[in-house]
Amino acid sequence: MIADRELRREAPFLIDEFLPDAGSPIIVRRTDALTATNADSTRIGFIFHSAYCCSTLLANAYDRPGVATSVKEPVLLNDLTGWRLRGGAPDRIGAILGDALTLLARPFEPGETTIIKPSNVVNGLAPAMVAARPEAGVLLIHAPLEIYLASIANKGLRGRLWVRELLSKQLKEGLVDFGFTGDDIFKQSDLQIAALGWLAQQRLFTRMAKAWPDRVRSTSSETLLARPLESLTALDGLFGITSDAKSRGVIVNTTFRRHAKSGESFTVDNRLAEQKVATELHGDEITLVYDWAQLIAEQSGLEFTLPNPLLTNIAS
Repeated sequence: MIADRELRREAPFLIDEFLPDAGSPIIVRRTDALTATNADSTRIGFIFHSAYCCSTLLANAYDRPGVATSVKEPVLLNDLTGWRLRGGAPDRIGAILGDALTLLARPFEPGETTIIKPSNVVNGLAPAMVAARPEAGVLLIHAPLEIYLASIANKGLRGRLWVRELLSKQLKEGLVDFGFTGDDIFKQSDLQIAALGWLAQQRLFTRMAKAWPDRVRSTSSETLLARPLESLTALDGLFGITSDAKSRGVIVNTTFRRHAKSGESFTVDNRLAEQKVATELHGDEITLVYDWAQLIAEQSGLEFTLPNPLLTNIAS
C-alpha cells in the first residue's frame, strides 16, 4: 500500500483501520526493499509511551517537511510483538526487527530524521530497538498514574477491556512480577489491572533509562503540556534535529491546539474538563487504586518518577 505524507499526517495510527489501501497491499520482498534503502543515510529517534499520555500529539509535532517525519504505531511492529508472544525464535525476531527499523526509518525527504512512536503493546521490544540503533535518541513519556486511571475510567468498557488485554500480553512477556498469582490478578478490579500494567511499564522504562543514561530521557504528559516550547527544544537536541524557536512556536500554536487523533480544536482546558468528569464519577475508586499501587511500588523498590528527566530542573 502507498501512504503519502498527508495520509501519514492524518492517520492517528499506521494500522489497517486508518489506511484505505490496506486491503490491496503491494507485495515486495524484504531483501528488495532493503536494497532500495540507504541505511547509512537514515537518522532515527524513538518515542516510547505508556498510553493516553500525549504521545501521538508529540509524534505529530515531528511531521516537519525537510526536517523530520514521524511514524505512529506502525502495524509492522505490532505484528512482531504478536509473533514474539506466539513463541517466535528470538534470533529470527531480532533479525527482522533490525530490518523493520531500517525500512521504517526511510524519510520522505533527504536529511529528515524519522521519529518512530510504536504502540505501547510493543514496549517489550523497546530495549531491543534501542540496542539495535545506538545512534538514536529516546524519549520515554507517561501519564501520571492518577491521570492514566482517569483516562481508562472515562473510556468505559472499552478502556477497561483494553487494560486487561494489555496486562495479558505483559504477563506473557514476563514484565509483571509484583508477587501476585494468576488467581490474585483474576480477582482484581479493572482499575487495579490498569495500575499493574502502568507499574510494569514504569519499571521497564526505569530500567531503560538507567541502561542508556546518555541518550534516554523521560517526561510526563503534564510536563509536556505545561512547558511545550522547552520540551520541544530539549527534544530537538535529543533527536539531533536542527530547528529554531520560531518554528517550534508555530508547532505549539497549531499542533498543540488540535486533538491529536481527531484533528479537532482541543486545549489543555478541554483535557482538564475530561479529567474532572472522570474524577467526579470515579474519584473514590481512582484514589483507592492509586494508594494501593503506591504500596506495591514501595514494596518493589519502584519510583513513580522516572530517571533522566528531559527538563532537568523538574521531576518528570
